[in-house]
Amino acid sequence: MTNLLDLKLPGLTHFSFQSNQAMFRTNRGVPVVAALSHASHLLHISKLLTADSTISRDPDLHAYASQYLQELSKALIDDVVKVLDAPPVSH
Repeated sequence: MTNLLDLKLPGLTHFSFQSNQAMFRTNRGVPVVAALSHASHLLHISKLLTADSTISRDPDLHAYASQYLQELSKALIDDVVKVLDAPPVSH
């Protein structure tokens, strides 16, 4: 059984699409645990921005920032899922 700490991102998930072309993608070799931790931080900040948007003078600014953070988080989690769904490698 593979140890979770040994798993790395494949770097296959593209995100931030403009005119059907991805501007970014995840990076290969990033430890899965680090990616999940980073996604958790991004989602927490997104949550805070969403809460602040209810009292902000410019709620659109908060909404757009929150949306970008959610998109980044989703890309990281999607790449982690690709690792976890991959068939086990036999030695």
